[in-house]
Amino acid sequence: MITVALCRASGGGADQTIELLAASPLVSRILVVHDGNPPPAWPKCQGIRGDTLAAGWILEAILKKARTRYLLLITGETTIDIGSRALERLVDVIEATGAGMLYSDYEETTSDGIRKERPVNDYQLGNIRDDFHFGPVQLFSTLAVRQALVGSGPLPVTKYAALYDLRLKLSLTAPIVHLPERLYGTCVSPEMNKKGKEQAENKGIHKSQNEGMHFAYVDPRNLAYQQEMEMVASEHLRRLGAWLPPSFRRLPADRTVYPVAASVVIPVRNRGKTIADAVRSALAQEADFAFNVLVVDNHSTDGTTSIVSELTKGDSRVRLLVPERRDLGIGGCWNEAVYSPHCGKYAVQLDSDDLYGGPESLQRIVAVLRGGRYAAVIGSYTLVDGKGSEIPPGLVDHREWTDENGRNNALRVNGFGAPRAFRTDILRSCGGFPNVSYGEDYAVCLRISRDYRIGRIYDSLYLCRRWEGNTDAALSIEKANGNDAYKDRLRSLEIMTRQRMTAS
Repeated sequence: MITVALCRASGGGADQTIELLAASPLVSRILVVHDGNPPPAWPKCQGIRGDTLAAGWILEAILKKARTRYLLLITGETTIDIGSRALERLVDVIEATGAGMLYSDYEETTSDGIRKERPVNDYQLGNIRDDFHFGPVQLFSTLAVRQALVGSGPLPVTKYAALYDLRLKLSLTAPIVHLPERLYGTCVSPEMNKKGKEQAENKGIHKSQNEGMHFAYVDPRNLAYQQEMEMVASEHLRRLGAWLPPSFRRLPADRTVYPVAASVVIPVRNRGKTIADAVRSALAQEADFAFNVLVVDNHSTDGTTSIVSELTKGDSRVRLLVPERRDLGIGGCWNEAVYSPHCGKYAVQLDSDDLYGGPESLQRIVAVLRGGRYAAVIGSYTLVDGKGSEIPPGLVDHREWTDENGRNNALRVNGFGAPRAFRTDILRSCGGFPNVSYGEDYAVCLRISRDYRIGRIYDSLYLCRRWEGNTDAALSIEKANGNDAYKDRLRSLEIMTRQRMTAS
């Protein structure tokens, strides 16, 4: 009933997983992808030479050999401990729901022996990130897979993106279902963890120290990988009717009278340790235009308000804005600045724990906006620690962006970059920022890119400081899942909007 496919090369726990699965009466065959070290002559096992399930020719070979109703892919680099009657449960649910693909929550044991629940998110239209986390165990209906490939075309000849392509095509014709039950466990030994990292390097997937895969898509060593993923994502958007060609609306004339040319916007709450440095960084900008610094203090309780108040006394360019409402997120605080009568023609980002890279940053950003081609401009930044020393991956410049396809590929990657700057009138006409504290910048950049060009500066203009007080430091799995689900919902909404645009 079930064909299993997994990599023996991934980790060192594959042998234990194979033995466990081979004992199940539901498993008819186990296809073991190996890199020259084939499995022993175990019952039900057959080897396939290779090193990843994601390569097009390997996945094609697996599908040809999968003559059963279901295909179980194990994609992780860990030992998989299938729970009691978990396979029976998976089969029962996939048959009952008619799902093309089924995945579940699980439990993971870290290399130091800590066990924790690992819930995963539901699948939705906007889950087109290539790093969407299904967990390492996924059950497919082979009939649904073959129908999807007949309807949308064969798997691409790619080294990295075939599995990504398969689930995107499958999502068009059959449900992808999340079962919120812990049906298996994973275990990573120190040796497996080390080996898995080495294999990722050999496959061209480079992970940034201290940042996991978060910045992998901007690592230049991942260029071939990212190009394949962008190609697959763009084709998927075309099939959805949500791909936008490189034609943009003309920017409207802005006849508003502004108090200054630019405003540096700093939303802040309880950043007493860093806010003074951020404001001074803004004041140190050397520009041939008038600018001010709008600090939106979201009712701090740690002395931040007093610090900013003192800075206003020393320089009239600093303005402290305290919202009347107490239910604002970062996006709501941005709106306080953008809709303020003190806001300039251009609104330029500076986070309360970051710094501009030098005195020319603001001038360079505004110069591109003044050119009249772009509704927004996004620079590049360097990751530093709390003392200002560069940390991996260093420069984050989003060179994957192109004028031809950037706004489409933005639906695949997880951010637009920083520092961000906007024409204030465009922000106001788009309704401003959503009142959230995660993804507010992504939402507004998606909205703007739908209609207008976004300019890029690939030199580092900004220092992004990583320290224990960052809002994204040490997030729980539940919080990280919530953040990811929100951005995926933004993608869903944007895809639906773009479908209406292309249909009209």
